[in-house]
Amino acid sequence: MQILLLFLCFSFTCSAAFYFHTAEREEKCIIEDVPSDTSVSGTFKVQQWDMDRHDFLESAPGLGMFVTITTYNDEVLLSKLYGAQGTFYFTSHSPGEHIICFESNSTRLVSFGGSKLRIHLDIRVGEHDLDAAIAQAKDKVNEVTFKLQRIIEQTEQIIKEQNYQRDREENFRMTSEDTNRNVLWWAFTQILIFVSVGIFQMKHLKDFFIAKKLV
Repeated sequence: MQILLLFLCFSFTCSAAFYFHTAEREEKCIIEDVPSDTSVSGTFKVQQWDMDRHDFLESAPGLGMFVTITTYNDEVLLSKLYGAQGTFYFTSHSPGEHIICFESNSTRLVSFGGSKLRIHLDIRVGEHDLDAAIAQAKDKVNEVTFKLQRIIEQTEQIIKEQNYQRDREENFRMTSEDTNRNVLWWAFTQILIFVSVGIFQMKHLKDFFIAKKLV
């Protein structure tokens, strides 16, 4: 169990690296679901489409990117203009979905002769402040101390993530139970409506037959 825990600690780098395309005056957003009191960092790099080479350039000088981060209840955690590449940080105050949006400063795209962009994004969830301290450690004792502290923080992050998933599972279970209960009551209501309509139709037909002296 100790070996497994150490393996989970070292492998708990919640990182998502990918890229996506965007156009001029177009806002692209992604949703990151994180627990509360969790540090999140993101590194991005923007590549511009070259109309002559029909390929993406390695750099896009002068191009800016607006980064806006909001919560599910529209609380703005970050709103800043970066360059063609940069790194943003934020800390979640409450668990749930966090919306990360990117939008280029389209007024400068016109001078580049093209509006197609590719954004490379790498998002890391959890504590990563000790990486630089470990790299700068001058002796083995400090290095082991920093690594031990990192393991402790990653263990706390794992526990926090497990508690968050447990809360989500409990909320989902309560929602499922409420839905099943509502479905059951709706079935009873339908049966009651069908029985009432049947009784009404039988009474109406009986009155009709009596009025026509058929019975």
